[in-house]
Amino acid sequence: MDVAVLKKAIEDAGEKSFRFTQAFHAVYKQLISDWDEATTLPPSLRAHLKVHAPIQQFEVVREVEAEKGDTRKAALKLPDGNLIETVLMRHAGGRNTVCVSSQAGCPMACTFCATGTMGLKRNLTTGEIVAQVLHFSRLLAAQNERVTNMVFMGMGEPMHNYSNVMDSIRIFNDQKGLGLGARHISISTCGIVAGINRMADEPLQVNLAISLHAPNDALRTRLMPVNRAYPLAKLMASLDAYIEKTGRKVMFEYLLIDGLNDTPEVMAELGVLMKKPLYHVNLIKYHTTGAFVSSPRDRRTACLDELKKAGVSVTHRITFGEDIDAACGQLANKGDKKVEAPPMPARKVTFDRA
Repeated sequence: MDVAVLKKAIEDAGEKSFRFTQAFHAVYKQLISDWDEATTLPPSLRAHLKVHAPIQQFEVVREVEAEKGDTRKAALKLPDGNLIETVLMRHAGGRNTVCVSSQAGCPMACTFCATGTMGLKRNLTTGEIVAQVLHFSRLLAAQNERVTNMVFMGMGEPMHNYSNVMDSIRIFNDQKGLGLGARHISISTCGIVAGINRMADEPLQVNLAISLHAPNDALRTRLMPVNRAYPLAKLMASLDAYIEKTGRKVMFEYLLIDGLNDTPEVMAELGVLMKKPLYHVNLIKYHTTGAFVSSPRDRRTACLDELKKAGVSVTHRITFGEDIDAACGQLANKGDKKVEAPPMPARKVTFDRA
């Protein structure tokens, strides 16, 4: 639900401004799924909004639950036929994180990422971004839970849809709506310097994450074509300027690929590159998509230990949803056969695993 679209629809209906406040509250606080549920609005306005500001921006064509019950993936069909995927991760400590898509497909063609094989279909509108979070918010509300965190780590490059991404964040952050704190929202980019520079000037204290995956230009270019336009020297200079301006930490995402970017020699390079204040590395298990093979568990543990010994702030990020192709780099709209969505189960207390 795009706020600008909602406001215009109410104005076009000749209604007073307080009707917008009521409608906004119904969508973002009461989490209605149909305008007929907004009983504070007159029937004529509800009928008008159904046509000119529909709440549902998509059709759910698939919704699957991971075996552990900690991950739920939804495939959503947009009005123009494009499919996107979005993921809910339910952490053992009670956090609920939505992994949001910002584009249908992705133009960046990273060699380790299934989404990159799709190419770019189009940018998502603000309303289509917001609708993903509202979908899971409604499901969680039935369990007396709420979305607590959000990451732009789904399909697409958020910095290539910058305005719509930021507009959606302002909606999420609005205390009259979902009231999601800016520091509970993260934007992940493959390294679009122009977007990083714009983000440094944003008043919202949103977290910044960088898909790094290699500590030198030769290896990073092999994995990520974007490195030709934004080599490491240019990228790191922009990040240092971002930190100087904002005083905020930068997260670096690093998939561990067997025999390629996980060797002791590469880890030594990474240790030198990452040993800076307000840098933090998240090591991530590579979820095989056909191009490469994941580092074995003992090697992933060794990488963590090697970086710690080098004085780097580092953790190994927990894996969610690998069995339903919902983990990092796996979103690719595999098939569009309609699957009836199962009900949201009560929270299962499980141990996270790397």
